[in-house]
Amino acid sequence: MPKSRSRSSADWIIILFVLIVVIVLGVRYVNSGSDPLGLFSAFETPAVAIATLPPTRTAAPEAPPSFGLDFQAEVFSGAGPGWEVYFADPINNGNPDDYAGSIEQRLIELIETARTSIHIASFEFDLTPVAEALVAAAERGVDVRWVTDDEHGLEADEEPGHGQFAMLEEAGIQIKDDSRTALMHDKFWIFDGKIVWTGSTNITVNGIFKQNNNVIVLESPGLADIYEREFQEMWGGKFGPKSPSTYGQQTAVVNGMQVEALFASEDPVIERIIEIVSGADSSIRFMAFSFTDYPLAKAMIDRAAGGVDVAGVFEKVGSETQYAELSTLVCAGIPARQDGNPSFLHHKLIVVDERIVITGSLNFSSSASESNDENVIVVDNPDIARLYIQEFERVWSQASDPDPAKLQPCR
Repeated sequence: MPKSRSRSSADWIIILFVLIVVIVLGVRYVNSGSDPLGLFSAFETPAVAIATLPPTRTAAPEAPPSFGLDFQAEVFSGAGPGWEVYFADPINNGNPDDYAGSIEQRLIELIETARTSIHIASFEFDLTPVAEALVAAAERGVDVRWVTDDEHGLEADEEPGHGQFAMLEEAGIQIKDDSRTALMHDKFWIFDGKIVWTGSTNITVNGIFKQNNNVIVLESPGLADIYEREFQEMWGGKFGPKSPSTYGQQTAVVNGMQVEALFASEDPVIERIIEIVSGADSSIRFMAFSFTDYPLAKAMIDRAAGGVDVAGVFEKVGSETQYAELSTLVCAGIPARQDGNPSFLHHKLIVVDERIVITGSLNFSSSASESNDENVIVVDNPDIARLYIQEFERVWSQASDPDPAKLQPCR
């Protein structure tokens, strides 16, 4: 067997020197935070060990999720910088007992992440999970307030299947109604003074799970301020045409896109919509729960005569009355259909030149524009418009041509 060799004094000196160098470098790496693999963790000083302890319960709460990035479900249509768009889908997402993946779920998420305020102007309400989320928000110190309609809001809360407003009031949440004949028909929410939720959707079982509806959510303190002014007017008891108008000061730029807010009945809402429609260069698409305004129909007919591609879908029941403009458009040769939803098509939507989206609570009627409290938003964004065109095409494919026998005689 080969003989073992004993280490000399020089060998031990070299080994001791290397160990000293390793210890010194290890401590420096740990204190500088440059030890990602934890190779020198055994040499941590007490100060470093204390700094890496888990945070106590008094630590600041985590920031809310990034806007527009966390909600993925069938109803989810699309999002971009500062915006989200959703469409109700009664065929694939029509069970109110399972609201996962629905517009209701997204609304609850926004309620749960609110930190300071939730101000609501909304026509109807019968969703208990939303009420529970609002109560929880109020309990953690969020300023929750709701303006609603008298007949269809607080009075309807006494009907079977309702009682959600009573839940809010029992929790100390203030609710006010308009106390007048015309409707408080708005559908908008303001979160933390920076996020606006609006569109055609009532916060009801029918609105989210049975009807065709849309929601657009925009993150912009400037836009939220515009809606907050309107909310505060109504909160102070100013409703309808007597409410002061700030028309001309109701535009905002949201991540480079132009956004305009309009409020009936103090603002010239229908006149502004007609102005936009009259400026169409290539196409007009619309979906309407109620469309009885002849000047708006005439503007569409005029653009069609000028070569613009115009088409639309009417809600079936309402379009067969003598007041509807379905017959007017059909008589003018404009393609128009009646929706195929067994419930209602509830959109109030116009898309111009695949770029400008007009949506909100306003039906295209004189009563809506001259008497009610309504909100309309005008967004200039091709990406958003593309999503609304896709919704139009989906609804169009489910719709049918009107029965000529049920149309009003041509003028």
